[in-house]
Amino acid sequence: MKYNQLGDSDLKVSEICLGTMTYGQQNTIEEAHQQLDYAIAQGVNFIDTAEMYPVPPRGETQGKTEAYIGEWLKKQQRDQLIVATKIAGPGRPINWLRGGNIKIDHNNIKQAVDDSLKRLQTDYIDLYQIHWPDRYVPTFGQTEYKPELERETVAISEQLAAFADVIKAGKVRYLGLSNETPWGVTKFVHVAKKLGLPKVISIQNAYNLLNRVFDSALAEVSHYTNVGLLAYSPLGFGLLTGKYTEDKKPENTRLSLFQGFGQRYLKQNVNEAVAAYVEIAKKHNLQPTQLALAFVRSRWFVSSTIIGATSLQQLQENIDSVNVVLNPEILAELDAVHTRYPNPAP
Repeated sequence: MKYNQLGDSDLKVSEICLGTMTYGQQNTIEEAHQQLDYAIAQGVNFIDTAEMYPVPPRGETQGKTEAYIGEWLKKQQRDQLIVATKIAGPGRPINWLRGGNIKIDHNNIKQAVDDSLKRLQTDYIDLYQIHWPDRYVPTFGQTEYKPELERETVAISEQLAAFADVIKAGKVRYLGLSNETPWGVTKFVHVAKKLGLPKVISIQNAYNLLNRVFDSALAEVSHYTNVGLLAYSPLGFGLLTGKYTEDKKPENTRLSLFQGFGQRYLKQNVNEAVAAYVEIAKKHNLQPTQLALAFVRSRWFVSSTIIGATSLQQLQENIDSVNVVLNPEILAELDAVHTRYPNPAP
């Protein structure tokens, strides 16, 4: 396991981060703790969660994921682990969280941080992330920005000032973004520098062989601002494992269990691209999972790759991918498929 410096922080995160959004929905607390134990034993020191989890988000289950982690975390050597969580924002129908008023403002930030600390049973959060912007932006498979959808938003300076308060109080160490845009990252960095407020150190966006949107504008921003990518969905909702290309469709997966989930992976050319990537894996005697995860790890702007699993076997396969390094020939073949089917699931 390799460890990478995360942005301008003193955090050295494992190249694999354990994602946990299935805990409390598809995974029991016993299964969650088994996964956590295994991941840490393999050198993973980075755990990612969110106040909204598990998914799909529901009022009845909200906070369960953090609570499951908290029961495990209280028995661990806390200073050896890097725990990340997220605050939900407006723009999604989450009426059951803080009465539906979930602006990224001072009161909500303080309440959300305190609630997460309580569920996680810890005194501090290493990385606190805005799950998606307070302002309107196209997210989760939407690709077109529409000015008419703009809404009232909390100024970025006000958001950063509120985060500065929880950092000063010792409740949060560093700040990150998620599902952000090039404009958003640049603005957060500029405002922080101008006003002497905390600088964001990371951005958590989707990135995989089917969605390489980060390669262009966001990669440039990452380079100039030293804001590293925490890549989520590296297996494209499981499509890049190749399991959906078989005649018998797998059961108990997110795509089969939850209607309307993962819409970005139901678009044109997704299946054709997946089939082409699976063929490359077979040609080079690799599992499709190994190929997909090794590709994400190979990108210069990726600080950590967030993996999630519903079974211990899946987790073992995902973590074992750190032993795979793709040679220039394989990378060129992947680029050729990307040229043929550019970003079918942005």
